[in-house]
Amino acid sequence: MKFSRFIFLVVFITFFSVMYVWQQAEVFKLAYIGQKKLVVFQELLDKNSILRYNLKKNTSLIRIGDKVSQSDDFQMPDNYLLVRLDPAAQAAGYASDKAPVQKESLLSRIFSIKRQVEAKTISP
Repeated sequence: MKFSRFIFLVVFITFFSVMYVWQQAEVFKLAYIGQKKLVVFQELLDKNSILRYNLKKNTSLIRIGDKVSQSDDFQMPDNYLLVRLDPAAQAAGYASDKAPVQKESLLSRIFSIKRQVEAKTISP
């Protein structure tokens, strides 16, 4: 074996050994980075679940019921049908039982766009 061939073989093996060690060091470094990200993710997930629990606790029906029952002006309707009144109609007063009929425009007739929303109740 010639001396130059021996040197070439030693350099070749040394180069691949150094590359292998560098690759393993990068694998460990990336594993540590991934582990740190996993810890941060778990902490954020824990905070998220705590916030969701607090939100559910603060918006539970029992808590809302306690808040509502403390106010004196709240009254539950007898037949559980809620109606929202137009503030403009309240300001104008209730002179007649019928609401004023508004004239439909040509565009609303063509596209069947209604100016008022009608609610239908479901009878049990």
